[in-house]
Amino acid sequence: MSATSTDKRRAAEIVKRLRKAYPAARCALNFKDPLELLIATILSAQCTDVRVNMVTLVLFKKYATAAELAAAPRKDIELIIQSTGFFRNKAKSIQECCQRIVAEHRSQVPRTMEELIKLPGVGRKTANVVLGTAFGIATGVVVDTHVGRISRRLGLTTANDAVKVEQDLMAQIPKRDWIDFSHAMIHHGRAICIARRPKCEICPLEPVCPRIGVEDRGQKAVGGERLYRKRKSPVSSTNEM
Repeated sequence: MSATSTDKRRAAEIVKRLRKAYPAARCALNFKDPLELLIATILSAQCTDVRVNMVTLVLFKKYATAAELAAAPRKDIELIIQSTGFFRNKAKSIQECCQRIVAEHRSQVPRTMEELIKLPGVGRKTANVVLGTAFGIATGVVVDTHVGRISRRLGLTTANDAVKVEQDLMAQIPKRDWIDFSHAMIHHGRAICIARRPKCEICPLEPVCPRIGVEDRGQKAVGGERLYRKRKSPVSSTNEM
């Protein structure tokens, strides 16, 4: 979707409200360096951050470098990360990723999107996490389940595909806000804008949210789509910016 000036003003108001509500929002994955964040992000697929942090505490204590992970017995890695789910595929990705880092990048995690997405197990989302959180490089917007879902609820996108959602967000949100926006949206999704029972009554975004897909109390879904209350955006005019 192409972003109009009205879209950008509304997105700026959302960013402003998120920043005020979550001034200390940060990545929930524990890490000491870019490699640890990269591995933790690979492990986070279909797994909670709490579980990943428990697993990486053990994994990184035993294998502290890319070279050590690259040479480790695959079965040993699988045993350590088993509780994160899909552990065989994740162990394969982690080991092959580290082997490539050692062989092609002098054991250092690369700092560009192009190089990162060539690593086994690394897609655009993981690359954005590493670049933004570990290196402070804004190359895009991290779109996880929370960011995608809330962006659709806010009317920032109508897309379901993560890449298309990211493109819509990048068109509306200033580049300087890309990194912090993702962190704040993830915190918001866990604390307030819960998928099935959002806490709209205490939501800091309530005045600017069309509540797309949210069922109002006393109303039922009609025709397979949930009813939502339409309201005029409070940032529809420059006077209120």
